[in-house]
Amino acid sequence: MAYTTDFSSLLQDPRYSFLYEDPRLKGRIILLGLSGSYGYGTNREGSDIDLRGAALNLPSDLIGLTSFEQFEDRVTDTVVYSFMKLIRLLLNCNPNTIEILGLDPDQYPIMTETGRELVENRHLFLSRRAAASFGHYADAQLRRLQNAIARDTLSQTDREKHILKSVRHALEDFNRDYESDSLNRARLYVDKAVTEGLEEEIFLTASFEAYPLRQYNALMNTLNSVVRDYDRIGKRNHKKDENHLNKHAMHLIRLFMMGIDILEKEEIRTHRPAEDLKLLVSIRDGAYMKEGVLVPAFYEILEEYERRFEEAEKKSRLPESPDMDQVEAFVEKINRRALREEFT
Repeated sequence: MAYTTDFSSLLQDPRYSFLYEDPRLKGRIILLGLSGSYGYGTNREGSDIDLRGAALNLPSDLIGLTSFEQFEDRVTDTVVYSFMKLIRLLLNCNPNTIEILGLDPDQYPIMTETGRELVENRHLFLSRRAAASFGHYADAQLRRLQNAIARDTLSQTDREKHILKSVRHALEDFNRDYESDSLNRARLYVDKAVTEGLEEEIFLTASFEAYPLRQYNALMNTLNSVVRDYDRIGKRNHKKDENHLNKHAMHLIRLFMMGIDILEKEEIRTHRPAEDLKLLVSIRDGAYMKEGVLVPAFYEILEEYERRFEEAEKKSRLPESPDMDQVEAFVEKINRRALREEFT
């Protein structure tokens, strides 16, 4: 059963006052939608409500010296991207942001006319790049599962190599999202440990030239989060850890579902239909977990979705890349409103 809440009154909660008081957000938010379990339809009683959205840049961001990437409020699990950052992410079919444009109408607590235009023009951002972006995210999710299961069966050295694969994928995703240039390079590898208690460990060798400090912090947070997620998973016979594995397994299949929709049907469908939810919820609730290990039936499902994803990529009629002339015309139109501070 999917539990619901009154999203129309949600933002009246004092905890969301920052949406109306922060100078970067006040009057500038063009859309704010559900994310996480409420966005996908897999929520249950007690599920957290996550929100993701976009705000118009300040005139000084566009023609002056200020800059703005995103605003985060961890108390309410809310992230609001600047319009320009969101566009960059959408152009790569970033799974965490493209889903903002595929919610049901009643899943947007905030939706201005400009936000509606963005949603109605979502086709501008659909391209075959989705195969790489959703494929990367799905692969990273699969490696989380493999790492967790390997934790109790492999040596510390081999476990570190498993983590390395996940961290490398996270680095690739980060570089793609931030369009890192050739002057800034980072290499990850496993070597003899210097940390007490480890035999071998992951090392980072990097060369940065005029690298933005905030971007550097975001990079380090991205890499550290992968290691923290891995270390957070304890012995597989603990019920809590089984729940983590079930959630990872569910999101792995969900990524394939959304990727197939984009490549095959040219549509973004964040809130999954009933037939998909039945499978996703059963995975989350442990139907494919036995004694801390995912049963063969799950991997049969995974193999089928991998096959369908590959087939959808081969047959997709989407362009290789977005039509930048159309995207630029749309972005310019919206940014002209931002310069005139027309917040409709």
